[in-house]
Amino acid sequence: MRCYPVTMTPDDNGTLLVRFPDVPEAITYGDDEASALAHAVDALETALSLYISARRPIPAASVPKRGHQSVTLPALSEAKVGLYEAMREAHVGKAALARKLRCHLPQIDRLLDLQHASRLDQLEAAVRALGKRLVVCLEDAA
Repeated sequence: MRCYPVTMTPDDNGTLLVRFPDVPEAITYGDDEASALAHAVDALETALSLYISARRPIPAASVPKRGHQSVTLPALSEAKVGLYEAMREAHVGKAALARKLRCHLPQIDRLLDLQHASRLDQLEAAVRALGKRLVVCLEDAA
């Protein structure tokens, strides 16, 4: 799972400003640390959606510095980003993937939309069409 480090700095209006060093487009805030981190997930997904829309490579997550917080991309978004990266690696566009899956282009758009609650079996079929497989694992919580 991608775990992006964040920096939190007090803003002049009493809130915490959250930035992602690896994803400069992702900026948000919160009234306290908990709300700032909750907002950070949405900001990260929104920024990564911009990368996908612009057909840009997804920034790699750097190792968090000691004592810094990080935000983990939700599992479904992780799978969607993985699909996008597999498409880029295979030089397969959305239309070509739609043809392989015998579906309509809007269905592929939804599979790549980090805000859409896609079904896991549809993502599995898409990555399988690219010669990959989707792997899910559980880890102990930190």
